[in-house]
Amino acid sequence: MKHGKKKNARRYIVAASIGALLSAGVATGAYAGAADSAPLKYQPEMVQALATTLGVSEQEAVERLDREARQQGRFAKLRAEKVSTLGAFFAKDGTLVVNAADAEAAKEVKAAGLAARVPERGESELNLIKAQLDAKALKSAPAGVSAWSVDLASDTVTVEVNGESDAATRTFLKAARSNGDAVRVVQGQEKLETQAVVPPGSRMTFNGYLCSVGYGAKDRNGKQVLVTAGHCIEDLPALAYNGTRFAKGTHTRFALGTRSVDMGIATVDAGHSIGLDITTYGKAGTVAVRGSQRAPQGSALCKAGQTTGWTCGKVGSYNVSVTYTDQNGGPDTVVTGLASSSVCTQGGDSGGAYVSGNQAQGMTSGGPISQRCNGQVNSPGSSYFQPLDDALKYYGLTLNTK
Repeated sequence: MKHGKKKNARRYIVAASIGALLSAGVATGAYAGAADSAPLKYQPEMVQALATTLGVSEQEAVERLDREARQQGRFAKLRAEKVSTLGAFFAKDGTLVVNAADAEAAKEVKAAGLAARVPERGESELNLIKAQLDAKALKSAPAGVSAWSVDLASDTVTVEVNGESDAATRTFLKAARSNGDAVRVVQGQEKLETQAVVPPGSRMTFNGYLCSVGYGAKDRNGKQVLVTAGHCIEDLPALAYNGTRFAKGTHTRFALGTRSVDMGIATVDAGHSIGLDITTYGKAGTVAVRGSQRAPQGSALCKAGQTTGWTCGKVGSYNVSVTYTDQNGGPDTVVTGLASSSVCTQGGDSGGAYVSGNQAQGMTSGGPISQRCNGQVNSPGSSYFQPLDDALKYYGLTLNTK
């Protein structure tokens, strides 16, 4: 039985991509080309992608990023002052809209120079509805439901359906629709999978397979660890870079065919370390890791991944649950706690590093099975990532920053 379980795990992860952060002990020259003498305020490729997406100049894109940063700062101050808010999201025009718990809180939000609204339901009520749907899905994975998430902008729990009509899906949708207009059902979506391939020349290998390096952090005892997608280290293997071992998987919350969260960690071997710069695969130098402040829905976002390189888009929703289909015939797996994005990814990008500005956001988890990116930075597409801040909190870690 143990052998069979291991076989299934390998078939499922079959090799995700190398992420952007590499073992410094074995990565000499990995960041050649980062010749700038001073750190950039924003990554050029992120600015270019945002400008193209919005149809504006790069200067206007920078100004928008500046506005986003100022608004996020004001929102953070409101939360520090215990103003009763229920999350926030960026509207299409770049305005940060804050969900206020009541009229009094809305006044305080407006006094801080931010847009406010008092939603019909709000984050807490929507999270409760989604938790009930999670419980339903974890009993029996709904193959016909690709993802479900709390969407603050529409003030609904959004359920994405791929068309398959199995018993578990019918039961799930019946429960979802019982919530009336608090749940929005979107048809015509694709099935999802964790994005994994077995390419040659991997940057992080284990037992003949390829996966991704994520971010470096330290635990409460000061021990250095690698934070990555949980499905990449499902069997807790020894990890190697260019043939040299640098870490050993120690914990994962991912398991094929059962309730899963796609986060995991590996202990970094003595003499090695995880780099503090995210590669853009030759597109524009590197991006320094300055922190892990979560970017609101609608924020500009880029990721580095082995297959598609440096691609950009925007943050979608948080608190997303998905049903992953195993392309090798294994059972479907429901994964909770993800975030969605309009960043294009393909098989082999799993574990790739997501970043907004200089704030690390997470690691690629999966995406549509048949999705193909067009090779451009702002290639149309979608993906799901494991938020980094949740992984740091769960394992009690401190992110290594530059």
